[in-house]
Amino acid sequence: MNLSTLKSFVLAGSIAVGLLAQSTTARAAGTETLTVAGGCFWCVESDFESVRGVKEAISGFAGGKTANPTYKQVTAGGTGHYEAVQIQFDPDVISRDQILAMFFRSVDPTDAGGQFCDRGPSYRTAIFAANDAQKAAAQKAKTDAQAALGKKVVTPVLGAAKFYPADAYHQDYYKSSDRLAVTSVGLGVKKSTAYKRYRKGCGRDARVKQLWGSSAPFVN
Repeated sequence: MNLSTLKSFVLAGSIAVGLLAQSTTARAAGTETLTVAGGCFWCVESDFESVRGVKEAISGFAGGKTANPTYKQVTAGGTGHYEAVQIQFDPDVISRDQILAMFFRSVDPTDAGGQFCDRGPSYRTAIFAANDAQKAAAQKAKTDAQAALGKKVVTPVLGAAKFYPADAYHQDYYKSSDRLAVTSVGLGVKKSTAYKRYRKGCGRDARVKQLWGSSAPFVN
């Protein structure tokens, strides 16, 4: 093989490696994560996992100072954490603005004391903006929501916060067939059944429908 041919092979190889690297970067960049708090994280997870373009929604905690908090610690109060959900989505399928608009219309953003039947600091609404672009989009979505409702929206747009996933017991709760021995909504029922009974009893969908009417994305 002469020198000219060798250089051609080296160049071709370099181009191939470069294209592969670009492809890998594009795939990695094909997911954006928004962290929101909308009351019960089972409900937020259930809502957004039904959205085309959303790859996964993970229940957890954010906004507080306690490291690796448990569900019991957060709901008892004092940790500073919100029940939160990380929404991982493909921005080529659904935009950040669409996700944020849907979020506001899936909660009661006028309630500063919690959400629906769940009261207390851990059940408040919030958006945790990971960067300036998310912050600007969240502020715009908040302004739009306030204009649409004609009421003050109290959901804060906060800065980036460390997210702690809840334990496996709470993930995909809304669709789990695991049975619970004793719950406030029955004995020996599946998690998915308990979830539906809780959601209805808590009045989430009724209040969202009252506030947002036909623009509520997850209410029939």
